[in-house]
Parts: sequence; structure tokens; C-alpha cells
Amino acid sequence: MLTGSKTTFKVRQMLPDIKERMLSQSGMNARSRDVFGLRCLPGECVLQRAVMVRKKLSAREGRGWLSGTLFCTHFRVAFVPQDSPKPDDNADPVLLGDHDVALASIEKVVVVGPNRTKLVTPNSSLKFTPEELVLYCRDMRVICFLFDRLTPDTQVLEMTYTIAKTYQPPKPGSVLSFQNAALGSVEMKQFLSNRRRDSHMNWCESVSDWEQELERCGASGWRVSSVNDRFEMSTSLPRFIVVPQKVLDTELKKSFAHFNEGRIPRWCWRHPRGSDLLRMASFQNNIYYEKDDVRNLEMVLFGCQSSLCVVVELGEELPSPADIQLAHGRLRSLCLGDISTSVSVPDDKWLSSLESTRWLDYARSCLKKASEVACLLRGSHLTVALQEAEDRDMSCVVSSLVQVMCDPHCRTQRGFQGLVQKEWVTAGHRFYSRVNHHRDNDKEEAPVFLLFLDCVWQLLYQFPSRFQLTNDFLLALHDSVHLPLFSSFLANCQRERCKRHQNSGQSYTPVNGWRDTLHSDSSPDPCDPPLPPVWDWALQYSQQRRDAFTQPVPPLPPAQPLLNGNLNTNPDSHRSDAVPGSVFLLSRGTFSCPANLLPWRGSGGSSVYKKSHRRAASSENVPGLERLLKAWALTELPCGLGSSSSSRPQGPLDPYEPLLPLLTGPCMGLWRECYLRGALHAQAFSHPVSANHAHPVERLAREVQQLKDKLAQVSAGTPHSPPPAKVAEPRRSDTNLNQNTNNGTFLFPAQRPQGPAGPRAVPAPTSTNHQTSRGPPPSSAPPTRPAHRDAGGSNKQSFLFGDLSAREQQQVHYYAATSNAKLPKGSGSSMAS
Repeated sequence: MLTGSKTTFKVRQMLPDIKERMLSQSGMNARSRDVFGLRCLPGECVLQRAVMVRKKLSAREGRGWLSGTLFCTHFRVAFVPQDSPKPDDNADPVLLGDHDVALASIEKVVVVGPNRTKLVTPNSSLKFTPEELVLYCRDMRVICFLFDRLTPDTQVLEMTYTIAKTYQPPKPGSVLSFQNAALGSVEMKQFLSNRRRDSHMNWCESVSDWEQELERCGASGWRVSSVNDRFEMSTSLPRFIVVPQKVLDTELKKSFAHFNEGRIPRWCWRHPRGSDLLRMASFQNNIYYEKDDVRNLEMVLFGCQSSLCVVVELGEELPSPADIQLAHGRLRSLCLGDISTSVSVPDDKWLSSLESTRWLDYARSCLKKASEVACLLRGSHLTVALQEAEDRDMSCVVSSLVQVMCDPHCRTQRGFQGLVQKEWVTAGHRFYSRVNHHRDNDKEEAPVFLLFLDCVWQLLYQFPSRFQLTNDFLLALHDSVHLPLFSSFLANCQRERCKRHQNSGQSYTPVNGWRDTLHSDSSPDPCDPPLPPVWDWALQYSQQRRDAFTQPVPPLPPAQPLLNGNLNTNPDSHRSDAVPGSVFLLSRGTFSCPANLLPWRGSGGSSVYKKSHRRAASSENVPGLERLLKAWALTELPCGLGSSSSSRPQGPLDPYEPLLPLLTGPCMGLWRECYLRGALHAQAFSHPVSANHAHPVERLAREVQQLKDKLAQVSAGTPHSPPPAKVAEPRRSDTNLNQNTNNGTFLFPAQRPQGPAGPRAVPAPTSTNHQTSRGPPPSSAPPTRPAHRDAGGSNKQSFLFGDLSAREQQQVHYYAATSNAKLPKGSGSSMAS
């Protein structure tokens, strides 16, 4: 075995050969070939190989260890199991196998030796032979490889330094070389150029795409405008936007200058009841608004056949991109830890540390705002316009969540993909800046899209039977964001994507004199590889993995017949010559007249406001809107805490009834499959245990599962079944099971709603000893929804493991409602009569 300075000297001699080896192998036959059992992509070069390596499997992979061979190419770190079948050379290439990790996804490399760990950088030198290799990924995975004692030391050292040299450390300009390594070969370029896009999905890139979406939503009275075809009006908006038919393009052009970045109000989606959802940026403060400007603006805002417009201000109630970035960084540090410094959070403080990250609070605030907008769209025939300063971050989140809540089509795989295309990709979300693959603008980095995926997971968790897409699909989309190979996430707007695809050097100068600042390497180059869209899943995953993206869902009942594009059957309320009504501003849960909203604010707009009956505040509309939100708030009261059974929702009445999530702490879960899939790998080094004993977190999860099983047995017991035996006091290793009873922090979530009718909550216990009957709830009990508003912020709860039975949910909601409540430690006798 090589030790000390001899090891360092020999490895230093190996490093200059890596680049020469890459160049020499690049001239090899670029056809797909089998190298020691690894199926290489066209042009892919194997830089290093290590035999007799074991990979630690995650919980989703079945746990344990898997023996095989480890490879490092100039594109990925690949692991080939020992008993894997021989690859088929005639099959289409797949970028990453089930056990592979892209070099660009690796954030840091850590090696573990005898009683020591070390962070490996391209300039590091090792004075010991590593026993384990740990790869920390940007998608919150932790990949662990264990080198066998029979693995040659030279292979171990060469593999470690090869990965450290080629894993694309954070620096500008490294992404292009990674793209060329994966897709730059002649065969791969030809293969990608011949790929066909999914014709069953709406890409929202052409006039026909938008017309198809209008027809699907039944949105009559709207048209597709090509006023921004050359990106002259706004460089961040798509080429085609949807506006009212009665608004001419000549009138529309006058409105662009009144909004930040020219992002005028435009149509997003129509509710079947007739309400329309719009998006827009904030008004320009330094522009004088003429009477004609206000009239043109009203024609766009009121849309078609609407008598009321509500402008929802998003900036004051939702987190900023900087807040999201800070919260995600804290969440990442908490879930992964840092084994190179042996710093970890104690088990008894982990849940309080999770609350302090504020990640779940931000997800809660987004879902709350989306629920308010969904209730407005459902309850009245109006236009709801989402307003954000730049209309490129939180408006994407809220508008997408509203459609996921209200539209069953958006809960299918293709419908959800089309939703992301419409509200994120073509709408101009700054994926390039927010994901920051190139590491050239850390101030703009913020995982806004990942927060949206977390919110969708919360809805999927609470309404699993209402989604066709699965957790596997959300995980795949989450991981693809961190892989800089897809055109969907490598541009800030449609204009930048068009410039790359068309290889055109022409630049457009807007009429207002401003332009987008293009990044340095966005200039088109005919030699750049074609970047596929992220929705081409066959390039990333096998057929078996893709089959897990969807699940069967019950067939939807036939929708009610449409009348003029909505479900309202009162024809008098939809006359095309109806005079538009009032404009109201919704901010911080309060409605106000447009005196607080440009262009009706200030001296120039106030005179127009006084003269026009269209902007007169209605004494009937405001209370009606407030009653809508108040009725929604009443449904959030917990069982037994003041809400009557008649005020609770009785489940969805039609497919377009919004899925209103429960927002209190017990119902906001942690996306374990995403955030904690690498936690046990990392914590295993910080908390060394014997190989014959389970990790403390695993023991705690096992005890929680045993308690759940016993509760289920008690709940399903019959008069002939023997009484449950008394369970011994659990071990004190589960001190974090209820580490802060006053803060209501628990390790398992509230019951998942089952079936299309939503959850059925068990009535709260009424006896003085807080006991419940052993039988099921009476059939006459009306369906209810538990609490889902955080009252005063003092009753925050988080759950990590599993689902609760209906009986267990009853106990949790009761204990959460009392100040000194504690979870029962044992099973039976204290919880059931």
C-alpha cells in the first residue's frame, strides 16, 4: 500500500495524463459501445475504472450494498452492478443509468479513511488511501461508494483524483464543456436533431398551441395576438399572448410602456364558471396616464364578459427570491449535514431546526394565496389579475398552483408539463439566473421552481387520488433542474431560446429603448450541441422508471355543459355589451378601491377616477368578495374549536371544485423522498454505529411504525378480539418523538385524504377523560375537514413519517388544540375505552 509523500508524488504524476487521455480517446470510434459492461454514449470516453466497489443503496433502492464496477467518464460517474444484464447496443442511448450521477450535478467530493474524512478538491493531496468515496449532489442526493480491501490502491487514488479533477467545480464557463461532453459528438447531434417532440402535449410556442388551449378552457372572447412576434414590445414575454378580442393591436401597443419590462396583463386560464385568470407586472411609477391609457387598460383587465376585476398583489405576502434561497440553503444544510467537518444537528433539536429554516412556512404562504385566488375564481364571474413587481417569480408559482388546484387536466402528466411550459418556460421565468448553473451570478440564484414543486407535492400528499402524476415524476423533474442539458432550464425567456435554436445573430431593440442583458455564452454557435427539452424523458430514464411517473385515477364525471365558455347558466350576466364594473385591490387579505392602485392613484388618475363610473367602488361587490374569503377561512377551523358541521365543505361537487389544502402545521409534511434520501448516508458517518445495529433515525422510524400498527389494530378491533396487551415503556432513544409539545412538533403527518370526496375527519372527543369508542365513527357524522390555518403562528407542527389512521388523526388534532398536550407513548388502554 502506498502511504505518505510517496502517494502524493505518484498521484501528482497521474494528473497531467487525464487531459491527454481524454483527447486521445475522443478520436476513437464514436459509435455506442460496451466498455467493461458500461454502455457509453456516442463519443463518451472512460477516464478511470475501479473494480470490486460497493455502492450503498438508499431506502428507495432497498437499502444494503450492491457490488459492481465504478467508472468515471468525462460526463458522469457510472456504476455497473456485478449481475447487470448486458446492454443492448441497438437501443436508443440513455444519458444516465439508474446508478449514475452526472459530473455537473456533483457539488463536492469527500473521502473517508481510517478515523478521518477529507474534502477533495482539484488541488488536494491525500496522505492516506480512501476507504469510502462520498459524492454530494446539488439535487440533495448523497452517493456513497465503498472500496473493497482487494481493490488496487492505484485504482482507488486515480478514481478519487479523476472525479475531483473532472466533476465541474463551480466556475463560469464549465457548463458548455459538460454539454459538449454529453451531446457534442456528431452521432449524438444527429440523434437529437431527429427526435420528435410529444405531439400530445401543449408546448405553448405557436399560435395553434394557444388556440388549442383557449378551446380546451372554453375561453370565448379571447384571441391570440402576435404583437410581440419579434420581441419588440417586451423581450421577456413570449411571441404570442392572449388578449381580449375587442382590444386591437394598435391599442395594445400603447399599454406596454406602462408596465415593468412591458409585461402587460394577459390571459392564463379560464375557470369553467366563467372567471378568468390574468398575470401582469407592476405599473410604471414615472409615467403619466392619460384617459385613453386608462380606458385601454380597463379593456384588458376586464377581459371578456366580466363585471368585476380583482388585482391580487403578491409582493407583500409571499417570500422574495432572496428569502427562498436562504431557506433552501438552511434546509439543505440541515438535511445533508457535512461529514467533512463532523458537524450535525442533535436529534432532539432537528425538528425545531426544520421549522427555523422557514421552508415549510414559505410553501404554506404560497398555498394559502393560491387557495384565496382559487376561491375568488370559483365564487364569482370576474377577472383576477395576479400582480408582481416583475411578474417572473411568485406569479408563476401562484398561477400554476391555482390551475393545479382547479383543473384536473393539470394534474395529469402531459397537462402538468404543458402547465410548466405555459406558466414558466414561455412566460419568462429566469431559469438561467435562478438555477445558476454557470455560477456567474450568485445574487440572482433562488430555487423558486423547486418551491413550486414542493407545493405540488403537498397537494399530491393530501389528495393522492386526484393526481395522475406521482411522486416519482416530481422527483425526476426536481433532479432534472440540476442537470444543465435541457433547453427548458438554460434560458431566461423564449427570446433567448429562439436565438440559440435559430443560430441567428440578430438582436432586437425594444421600442422603449431598454433590452435584456444576455449572458456571455448565450451567443449562438453552430458548433454548440442541440439541447433537448426536459420533457424528453426517454433520454434520461428507462421505460421501467417512466412507467412509475403516472398512476391510474378514477374517471372524471362528465362536465356540465358550457354556455358562452362558462358554467353559469344565467344568460343575462354574460351579455357582450354589459358595462364593466369595478376594480378592487386584494392585498394582505383586505379589499380596497383602486385609489391605492396605479393608474388611478395620484393627481392625474384621481380626476379620471372621479368621473368614471367604471371605477366607482361598489358597496355590494366588496362585501361579497370578503364573504367568499371568510367562508373559506371558516372551513379552516379545527374540529371542536368553534366550527359547525354545516359550514364545513362536503367534498368536491364537480371536477373543477378547487382542492383546498390543509395548511396548519400537522398537515404540512416534509418531502422525505427528496430532502432526506441522502440524510442517512451523511448521518451514518457523523453518528458511527456498529454494523449490527440500525441507525438511531432508523430505530426511531421503526418504533413509530410499530406504534402506528398497534393503533390500527385497536381501531379495527372487534368484540371477539382479545384486548391489546400493555406495551412496555419505549426506549428513551426517541426523545425527539415529541421534543416540544408546546410547539406541537410531531414526527408523523395527518391522515391523507382518501377518495375524490376529500378527507373525513373524526369528531373531536367530548368525554372528560378524552377517550373515544373503539368502533368506527357513526355513519351519520358529516364529512369534515380538519384545521388548516396557523392561528397566530404559535401552533406550528411538522410531520416526517408515514400516515395516520382516522383514529390516530383524531388524537393528533385534539392534542394539537390543547396547550399542554402530549402524544401517547404506548398503545392502547389510555387511548381507548
